[in-house]
Amino acid sequence: MEDKLKQLIDKYKSDKNSLYYTWFINNEDRLKAFRTVRKEVLQLIEDIKLGNFPNDYKGSSLEKVMMCIEGQKPVFKGASHPYCWKPKLRIPDIYENENNKKAFGMFLENCFNYNTKEDRILKEIIILDKLNIKGLGPSVANILYFLHPTIIFPFNTVITKGFNILFKDNITLGSWTEYLKMREILKSINVKHKKQLSSDLGALICLLYDIATSNFIITSDYLPEIDLDKFEKQVTKRNADVENVLQTENLHSEMQYHLLNIGNSIGYDVISASNDRAKSFEDNNFSFISLSQFPKMEIDKDVYKTIGLIDVIWFKKATNIPVCAFEVEKSTSINSGISRLKDLSLSFKNEPIDLYIVIPDHREKEVRMQLLRPSCINNHSEIQYILFSDLQKHCEALCKFGESQDILKKISKTAKQYIYNL
Repeated sequence: MEDKLKQLIDKYKSDKNSLYYTWFINNEDRLKAFRTVRKEVLQLIEDIKLGNFPNDYKGSSLEKVMMCIEGQKPVFKGASHPYCWKPKLRIPDIYENENNKKAFGMFLENCFNYNTKEDRILKEIIILDKLNIKGLGPSVANILYFLHPTIIFPFNTVITKGFNILFKDNITLGSWTEYLKMREILKSINVKHKKQLSSDLGALICLLYDIATSNFIITSDYLPEIDLDKFEKQVTKRNADVENVLQTENLHSEMQYHLLNIGNSIGYDVISASNDRAKSFEDNNFSFISLSQFPKMEIDKDVYKTIGLIDVIWFKKATNIPVCAFEVEKSTSINSGISRLKDLSLSFKNEPIDLYIVIPDHREKEVRMQLLRPSCINNHSEIQYILFSDLQKHCEALCKFGESQDILKKISKTAKQYIYNL
């Protein structure tokens, strides 16, 4: 297969009339489009967040995104069609359904923020697919390509036709499962032939496009043999792995969301850890209820980075003064969370900060032992702990009746209480 593909790619690249030569290599507008699309996608996300996204495609920020993408013809000709509102069919269902609209915005934001984290982006695709939003299928990959051209391939009728011709397959439009199978095959080939092609997956797409449109004729001698079942199994395994990761992350994210929601309801500014801002729980994206960036502080740079990793912090409204900090330790070391909380406390010796470790019920004995260590007992601020079950059970009441951080005393515990009960 490799020899056939190598010969095929070399022959294709030598054609000066190829899409690879005219669009991919010698087209400055193509490179400018990446910057423009990223800018417009950010505006689209912001419009959804602020409730400014309309109930029609026309005049929306999504239309601006797709106009820019569709301008990259011929590859993206007709790319806007799947997003045009079709009232009789109620598709795509992101204009009149607020939950779907919000889910679409959070999906785009998460993918935008993940940079080059391939597994995280594929996880977001699988999550979006599970939502079964009517009319919102793999055409979204055309947007993602301009955010992550080394990870995501564009997807349309012509590209799919070229793929089916080259690999003698029968991939169909409209299915994320089919897209992921196609992507698995193309990514594998691109890795093997990257020196001939490019890290930018658009180069390989050009080949498929020209094959589909008969601009580049291939004979049976060049058709590679590949094990399609092997790639289908890889997609199935990846989906199963994602499911396991989601189950592990979901409980941690749930606790973070409850803490953000409680603090926000009481009247504090809230924020999650810098590496968790793109997270969500039950279609509620953290970034939709918290500060967009960590407040500036006049403290050591390394300490500033460390406390920025604390799972959740509450601040006095419109200030950089923390009043509560929480580390959620589902399965990781409790000591690392304690260390970050202590760094925060010592950086604000003149400001009382309530510090909490939030843990599963079965780790209560473990956290008590850690909090009874001399380094914790003699800390500037006492570290308390909250059980997952108590936070889940009382979250709604805390949001409804809480007036200050003192409401958390109703569900928190201290290690000293354990000593007195011995």
